[in-house]
Amino acid sequence: MMKAAAPSPPAAPVDDALTGLPGLRTWPRVYAFVVVSFIVWVVLLAVLPRLFA
Repeated sequence: MMKAAAPSPPAAPVDDALTGLPGLRTWPRVYAFVVVSFIVWVVLLAVLPRLFA
């Protein structure tokens, strides 16, 4: 008679707070980066046409 296989250990819990990105490890940092990037682009779009007009 074969022995029943032992149940496998439960999988490690997944941490949803980690992004897997090297510089932006948490979601609040990703959101801050996106907002700052958007603000920089808007400022550049407002300033550069005035400089080169």
